[in-house]
Amino acid sequence: MKKILMLTAFALAGLAAAQDTSTTTDTTQTTDTTTQDTAPATDMAAPADMSMPATMSASDNYAKAQEFAVQADVAYPVPFYDRTLWKASVDHAYYAAAMEQGNRDYNAYLAQLYTKTQWWINAYNAWSKLTDLNDTEKQWASLSAAKLAYLALQRGDTETARMYVDKGMAWADSASLQAIMKRLP
Repeated sequence: MKKILMLTAFALAGLAAAQDTSTTTDTTQTTDTTTQDTAPATDMAAPADMSMPATMSASDNYAKAQEFAVQADVAYPVPFYDRTLWKASVDHAYYAAAMEQGNRDYNAYLAQLYTKTQWWINAYNAWSKLTDLNDTEKQWASLSAAKLAYLALQRGDTETARMYVDKGMAWADSASLQAIMKRLP
């Protein structure tokens, strides 16, 4: 069992490394915004069914992503991608969206999972690719933009912060975006 878990971890880590996490050419932005202060993962056992997403259909990956997300909501007090069940959920959603790139439901669910697990740059990029967001999706998209704007402001990059604020405000106005905007020159 330990060998299977290790092999699965390496395979999924390779998938995560292969994901494009930035739509810009500013590599410091990606590095700075994907770093997160996470608490140590709990001693949770890996999911019993660690099916390899690449061998499953898009619809099966989507169903697995939803299944793992429900389990993760129960298992962990705070959702982060580095938690086993959240990682499995995001990875299955990523495969579903990649296999059927035109499927809006798969792409929106992936964007939602990125937002929920606080992977802000991926969330922002995923929301940016979608059109006709509903009100809830606009709030999630705006949250991802606000988080990235705050991080850019913290590192002194007011130009990038303003870009995120403008995009976030286009999705949905929020107190966070208003506060960040007041701090911009």
